[in-house]
Amino acid sequence: MAEAGAVAQRLLAITRDGAGGAGLAGQICRACVDGLDVDGAAISLLTESPSRETLCATDATAARVEELQFTLGEGACVEAATTGRPVLVPDVWEASREGRWPVFAAAVAEQTAVRALFALPLQLGTINLGVLDLYRTTPGTLAAAGLRDAMRAADTAAGMLLGLRTDPGDGQWWDQSWASHAEVHQATGMVIAQLGVDAEEAFARLRAYAFSQDRLLGDVARDVVARRLRFSDEMA
Repeated sequence: MAEAGAVAQRLLAITRDGAGGAGLAGQICRACVDGLDVDGAAISLLTESPSRETLCATDATAARVEELQFTLGEGACVEAATTGRPVLVPDVWEASREGRWPVFAAAVAEQTAVRALFALPLQLGTINLGVLDLYRTTPGTLAAAGLRDAMRAADTAAGMLLGLRTDPGDGQWWDQSWASHAEVHQATGMVIAQLGVDAEEAFARLRAYAFSQDRLLGDVARDVVARRLRFSDEMA
């Protein structure tokens, strides 16, 4: 595993003190603004429902960018969520002239001071939970080191948010003790058989489904074991 960058290391130092998802997202966004060459950040979660949930926006500009994307159904965040790949826009004005997301890019240029956007998927394996959006009021790309740090921070944030939503209690962010619980262990084995994936991927699928449904991991595991829930490739 690549060594965590400065922002990712700062995220790992956040204590699990009972703060909810919005509180954790706020700490993640502030760490990104403090540690990267950006002016604002936002985290939006995407679940199986048509709705989107913005957990945090560091300022009114970040909130406006999120609102525009969800209202118009296009933009860097929407593309990152759909493709599961980072979407880096060094100049929003240029994107508007080129016709990329024509309505969104024009609205951002007219209504905000944003010049650059960087949308990073919150992804674990094949599971995409949402997007970390970063913006800057000056055009240009992120430096290579900054981009690497931002992407590692997005990976770290995904694991933290997933753990917070699906694992009760006040354990460590990376506590895998759930995997040793009898029902979760049995459910993981059943998902392995249903999807033909390895144990790590099956466990990730269980946690991601629990996250998308806003349920606890143990409750989902009990449904799988009782055969009330069966996993399929379409659920990915």
